[in-house]
Amino acid sequence: MTDAMHEARDAAERLRQEIRNFYGRVMPDDLRAKSRRHQVLDKSDYVHWMRLLHEQGWAIGHWPKEWGGQAWTLLERFAFEDQLARLGCPWIIPFGVKYVGPVIYTFGSPAQKARFLPPIATTAEFWAQGYSEPGAGSDLAALRTEAIRHGDHYVVNGQKVWTTYAQWADWLFCLVKTTRDEPAQRSISFLLIDMRSPGVTVKPIATMDGFHHLNEVWLEDVRVPAENLVGEEGAGWGYAKFLLKNERTAGAIVGMAWHALERLKDLARESGRASVRLDARLGELELCLMALEEAAYQAVESMMLGTDHGAEASLIKLRGTELYQHIAEATIDTLGVAGVAYDTAALHAGGLPPLGPDDAGGILKDHLYNRASTIFGGASEVQRNIVAKTVLGL
Repeated sequence: MTDAMHEARDAAERLRQEIRNFYGRVMPDDLRAKSRRHQVLDKSDYVHWMRLLHEQGWAIGHWPKEWGGQAWTLLERFAFEDQLARLGCPWIIPFGVKYVGPVIYTFGSPAQKARFLPPIATTAEFWAQGYSEPGAGSDLAALRTEAIRHGDHYVVNGQKVWTTYAQWADWLFCLVKTTRDEPAQRSISFLLIDMRSPGVTVKPIATMDGFHHLNEVWLEDVRVPAENLVGEEGAGWGYAKFLLKNERTAGAIVGMAWHALERLKDLARESGRASVRLDARLGELELCLMALEEAAYQAVESMMLGTDHGAEASLIKLRGTELYQHIAEATIDTLGVAGVAYDTAALHAGGLPPLGPDDAGGILKDHLYNRASTIFGGASEVQRNIVAKTVLGL
């Protein structure tokens, strides 16, 4: 192992310790309690959380120092997301700090960097992601939303779907077609749209957990200043791939799975349901998770050394989300009758669930919502195709 890799590992471990100290000493009691119970968080909770992380220098720790970050290594970034998830902390809202921020500081104009990066860093402005469309989810090349140039504006028409927290968003970063005559990879552009613009309509999509996460976003003759085009017209396909690479190298899924497994072990002890069969199930899940964790760390280090083959992130996403679902299913089984009693009103209001421990409602909420985790962020079928093509040459 190189000296640089030793230093990176040491830095990542120091960051983990800082996060554990922060969780025990700085994180507000009310936010810690909500998080522990997997309670529903509203926009103000998430903004508070992101600003707490920013005060620690962590929300944009992976950004270059030029733009206020700490220029973390990939290993530090993985350790940061993994450790927060292991502690059961709230989700790091990614759309500003992880997704559009890096696109803007890498490809944006000086004016865009000055205008957008500071409020992204502090979550003064809330962002949503306008990628998926009906018929163009995993296949972004099939998108049909158009942005036609008229003088100093684009006029945008189309529909986006599965748009997380669009109901809270101030801005939407959006993939649009800016020409009808070029192949998909040369016709897509990356546009920043003010959600207060006339013609923007947000409609909620119901989900199994009973809460409002997802939306349709309708764009009807929305006028967008041409200065809100990021980079070059027709180059959005490359920017989208850059963003997706940032999305899929995240470490949170491993930490989430460890957190869920530890809770499952506690439930098995608390409920008195321990048995040879359950012990065997727990052992199998833990072994699978240990293997995933090792693979994840090897993948991150390969990316740092430049020896990765391009499919590591797909493998982590594929195995991590499936394993997380298996752990959740085992947890619901261990809850027994409490696993079928789901009171969304009590969960949203912070009340006790009808049956079981005080976090039973939150466990059920997460289980229902994360049935979609093998679809969003790149469906499992797509990840298998990437692994087959990149590793096996099929």
